[in-house]
Formats: sequence, structure tokens, C-alpha cells
Amino acid sequence: MWLSRKTSKMLINPQELSADLNRLEEIEKSSLRLVAQALSDYRVSASEIFREESDQVADIGEDITREALDRLGMSKIDQRLFGKIDYKRARYLFHPDYAVKQALFVDSKAEKISGQATATLQTSQFSMIVRQIRARQQVEVQGKLPTILIVKDEPYITTAIFVKFNYDEENGINELKSITVAAVPNGLLQDRYNINAQDTIWLAGRNSPKRGEEFRVRLNLARLKQKANWRVQRIPMSPQQIQWDN
Repeated sequence: MWLSRKTSKMLINPQELSADLNRLEEIEKSSLRLVAQALSDYRVSASEIFREESDQVADIGEDITREALDRLGMSKIDQRLFGKIDYKRARYLFHPDYAVKQALFVDSKAEKISGQATATLQTSQFSMIVRQIRARQQVEVQGKLPTILIVKDEPYITTAIFVKFNYDEENGINELKSITVAAVPNGLLQDRYNINAQDTIWLAGRNSPKRGEEFRVRLNLARLKQKANWRVQRIPMSPQQIQWDN
């Protein structure tokens, strides 16, 4: 007996994802798995590099993220991306039911473990609108990363992932304690994650508007995890076991 065959487009149009938010969440979850797996595989080397390198911790973190992702490998579209983010890759994301062009942005931060509850971001690193209360005033600031990036007339869905290296200084040596990996929602998901200033995933950043400093915001990782448990993953150092939070 012949089975009926269904056909579909090779590539879905990222601009159609505004009407299919569950699929967009699926794309971001798959991307987070990729980055988390790369860093999980590289965590022993990452710990050694943190301990032995004398560079600034921010530079060490950036190098580790790049090396981990390059070692794991991924699909690549021969298209250069620009922006103030450590790792940028135009690529195909493949799923059994579809494929899509994606602009993957992965930024790295390193901070002592006392600051592991938040990640400080610039507006160029996310596409959501920041809705929060700041200095008793309601604030709305648009992220500068587009929800869909158009490159040479081709649309790419943008995905922003942040890697945070949590370390302590012991006897003058930086000891990596854990790695946090978080997927910041695409701006198309605004109403699911930050519908208003009271229902927010953001905290005030460490910048002074009075001094004209560029706007920064802190992503509250616990609030994001409450919205979607999988969006924040913690990678412990070896020999502790790694678990994926769904």
C-alpha cells in the first residue's frame, strides 16, 4: 500500500513566526541546547583556562565560548553579521518538520559568583522592549537588535543567548564555579515575557542617566526561569552531573 506524501517548503519564512510563537519558542530552545551542550563538553578545559590565564576575565569568557562553539561546530551560511556581541553566526537551523535561516548571537560575561543572579545587557544585545519601573518611573526602552534581521534581502530570525561564567578568586587564582546559559526571548515574544512594567524580567542596570551613561539593564535570571524553566540552564563544574531543566 502506498502512503500519501505531504510536501512543504524547504525553508519557513522567519516573518511568519509572529503568527506561530510556539515554533519560535522551539527554535530558541533548540539553540539554547546547542550552546549549553558546547559549553558542557568544554567545561573541563574552561576551568583550566580560567585558572591559568592572566587575561581579563571578560576576555577569557569570550575566548572560551568561541572555542567551545567552534569545536562543536554547526551549519553555516556564508554571510557576515555585525553587532556588539562576542559570537555571531548566520546559519541554518534544522528541525524534522522545517528549516529556517537564523542569525545566532551569543554573548559572554564573567562575574564573581555573588553576581550570578543577573546578567547586565546593552540595548544592542536584545530585541525586546524593556518595560520596568526605574527610579519610581515607568520605563520603556526598545532593544536595538531586530526581531528579524534582513541581510541582502534575506530574512533571518534573530536568537540571543547569553553565557555567564561564575567564578571566585581563591589565593589570587580565578576558580570557575559554574556556567549559566540563558536564552533571552525574541521581541516577537514580548507579551509572553514582559507585557508591562509590573510583569517584568528586568532589573535596573548599573548606569547613571544623570551622567549620560548608555542605558543598561539587568536580566533577572530567576524571573526568566519562572516564565519558562528551560530558558536558564546551569552547568556545574566536573565531576558534578549536568542536567537539562525542562
